[in-house]
Amino acid sequence: MKTAALLLLSPSPPTCHPIPMPAPPAQEIRIIGGQYKRSKLPVPDRPGLRPTPNRVRETLFNWLASISGGDLAGWHCVDAFAGTGALGFEAASRGAASVLMVESDAVLVAQLTATKTRLQALGVAVQRGDAATTMRALRPSSVNLVFLDPPFDGNLFDAALHWAWRAVVPGGWVYLEAPKQWHDSDLAVLDLSVYRHLKAGVVHAHLLQRRSIPAT
Repeated sequence: MKTAALLLLSPSPPTCHPIPMPAPPAQEIRIIGGQYKRSKLPVPDRPGLRPTPNRVRETLFNWLASISGGDLAGWHCVDAFAGTGALGFEAASRGAASVLMVESDAVLVAQLTATKTRLQALGVAVQRGDAATTMRALRPSSVNLVFLDPPFDGNLFDAALHWAWRAVVPGGWVYLEAPKQWHDSDLAVLDLSVYRHLKAGVVHAHLLQRRSIPAT
């Protein structure tokens, strides 16, 4: 009986309630230099979205600074596959006179527009559309720099390079991010040459220079 009484009087084990885990923080990157330095750029979970790594961005803009003698004052730029806007906003932060951001994803277009408003980046224009079609509509030899960071699993590189080459001024620049290294022999038909190349993980970053005047 004593044993039974003890069993009856023993407190039941406490009920365990799962502790709610906080939601993981949204991914983000930061602008590296210039007027908007340290400003955050959200990185939403979108198909194919792959922001340029910080190390690559910093190296690229060091290359450009050595070319321009400092910032990008007076430069007209196109960020043809804008995504998060990491390249275009970095250029705007460093004094570019204008930056046209082109993006086909409606969610990313809305985010780019919100970021432009937040930063009060008056020199930035955001346009929803196809990169090749937009570049084809640009006046030939009208911009100083085109950023090309197309989806790695798409077949967009040749067309994008052609229209970027047509858009930049003689002696102008095309930044190309790709899953493989491009050589002068691959670019000869466009009269583009490799000025600098960097490999970081699976990313090959190229700064290309246009050598001749394109046909209209």
